[in-house]
Amino acid sequence: MSYQVLARKWRPKSFSSLVGQDHVVQALSNALSQQRLHHAYLFTGTRGVGKTTLSRILAKSLNCATGITATPCGTCEACLAIDIGRYVDYVEMDAASNRGIADMVSLLEQAIYAPSSGRFKVYMIDEVHMLTKEAFNAMLKTLEEPPAHVKFILATTDPQKVPVTILSRCLQFNLRQMASSTITAHLQDILGQEQLPFEAPALQLIARAANGSMRDALSLTDQAIAYGNQSVRESDVRSMLGAIDQSYLYELLHALIASDATRLLHIAQQMESRSIGFESALNDLAALLHLLAVAQYSPQAIADDHPERQTLLDLASQLSAEMLQLYYQICILGHRDIGLAPDAYAGFTMTLLRLLAFKADAMTPSAPTSSNGGSSEGPSRSNGGGGARAALANTRQMSASESNEASQTGAAAIASAPVIATRPAQASTPAAPRQAIAALEQIPQQSFSAPIMAQASESAPVAWDGNWRGLVENHLSKLGLVRALAQNCELVSFDADTMTLRISEAHKHLASANYLDKLNSALSSHFGRRLKLNIVTGQEANTPARQQAVEKAELQDQATEAIMADRFVQGLMQEMGATIIPNSIKPLH
Repeated sequence: MSYQVLARKWRPKSFSSLVGQDHVVQALSNALSQQRLHHAYLFTGTRGVGKTTLSRILAKSLNCATGITATPCGTCEACLAIDIGRYVDYVEMDAASNRGIADMVSLLEQAIYAPSSGRFKVYMIDEVHMLTKEAFNAMLKTLEEPPAHVKFILATTDPQKVPVTILSRCLQFNLRQMASSTITAHLQDILGQEQLPFEAPALQLIARAANGSMRDALSLTDQAIAYGNQSVRESDVRSMLGAIDQSYLYELLHALIASDATRLLHIAQQMESRSIGFESALNDLAALLHLLAVAQYSPQAIADDHPERQTLLDLASQLSAEMLQLYYQICILGHRDIGLAPDAYAGFTMTLLRLLAFKADAMTPSAPTSSNGGSSEGPSRSNGGGGARAALANTRQMSASESNEASQTGAAAIASAPVIATRPAQASTPAAPRQAIAALEQIPQQSFSAPIMAQASESAPVAWDGNWRGLVENHLSKLGLVRALAQNCELVSFDADTMTLRISEAHKHLASANYLDKLNSALSSHFGRRLKLNIVTGQEANTPARQQAVEKAELQDQATEAIMADRFVQGLMQEMGATIIPNSIKPLH
């Protein structure tokens, strides 16, 4: 006898053996037990989740020799014939290849005749959304009021394309994608009965690659058995899956945390040699960063049987929530813009270097003070980051604690040995404001600016006339995410040591502790002295953002008035019936 693939050999033959769809099994079992039978059923769900299998089990339940039951015997003539696809009163039609009105009319003409041997004629129409509009119209009346001996079972992977007139005539059951743990447990049971050796991590990798489809999981298991010579080992499965093995993503993050630019570029070269698509790699990296963010806020959300659970938790503890949000946005933008790069490799590597550059920019400017009065540095940088880190280090300024120490050893030490302190991992971070996300959209056009000094420099204090808008636009313009906070604040009062700003309730979410610290550091750096920054909440009236909005509206009004007063435009409107589209008028300045 020829070999039968696992997906066919282990296809469930009863409701009790069907896994992962308990909600559908319970509803159908109760309906069969109570003899509350509908004339049309619609099964929806992605490929390989059990739509056709459920249809066959339901057909056996309706035509079993023991009667209408939720537990067909599986041994009578009807059950055996349905299992092997030879039952005359059970018809499976593929709507993808039989989608026209002629095919539907032929089926409906046969439906009026009584069953040949069974209790019901059961018509299963697979991928029903592929039927033409005319075919759907032809079956409407029959589907609503079919003969008593006819049952329709419709199945589709895209219920949105099924007309609502069809949906309203059916009982609809949505089959869920199966959880990785469910697939893994089922594969363990099957391989145990097949008496084939396996490693649990290998089955977990297969379950993840199947993406919720039991049929795909069984097909991959068949492939793994052949690849591993009658065994399923983790190393073989990783090698077999190829690009699905995403260990390179973890290597990228480890290199990023170590600030090792050379390692990042080496991994990119390896990916190119393995023909891994850089566009999909950025998409996968963004998905991994999402998992890390979830792991930070809710570690229990990462399944215990996840093959890389511990790795995810370790990485999540090494990155702040703020940096994860920034990395995620950079990857999304890199994925969007990779088609504009000279080539995919250049676009991917530039995104990696941007991640590295912003990692350095987002470090806490002031080094934490150790118990002995010195400053404790963050994790040491790898020597492999040479060129990228040197370019970034040349743009940095010293923090106050480092400047004080350097002032005692000489200015030459400051120029030759800049020290950068890393930000400690945070347990949580405020939600990123809309203005911050908008600022990130400008990342490709912005230069990577130097970080803000955490303490005041030793230079002479700067005199100021109280022009808050001028200060924001001229001296705080390169703060990126913090600038949105400054633009939406109104100056209330200031003196030599204290500055008070007012922010409205609508923009209160911008005033996170992190951004306030950065704004305070920038102001102290500009004025050459330490300032105490106070933020109060109220109804602001004269923020830079509001001033700019008013000026923009005035310019727009002036431009509109100028266009409307133009004689040539007036002539066009009077003589040719032209109309002006208001939104098309833009001021020149």
